[in-house]
Amino acid sequence: MSGFEVTLDGTAVPAYDGDTVAAVLVREGRTSWRRTRHGDRPRGLFCGMGACQDCLVTVDGVAGVRACLAPAAPGTVITTAESARG
Repeated sequence: MSGFEVTLDGTAVPAYDGDTVAAVLVREGRTSWRRTRHGDRPRGLFCGMGACQDCLVTVDGVAGVRACLAPAAPGTVITTAESARG
């Protein structure tokens, strides 16, 4: 399994061939990476197959990407809504 780095909320983290963005987030211990508009409830990986919208992140500047479907590649930049919360 070949490894490479991606950037998660400004920090370089490891990723591996075949990883999705969600796999990288979970491996880094992130269970929540955004919050609901109503109720401010934490959201992260839920269905894991692209049927819901709980795992939305920004990937390489594109907002609203489903982390469970987005492949991680060398140099991918992942930004979570949780990082903006401070």
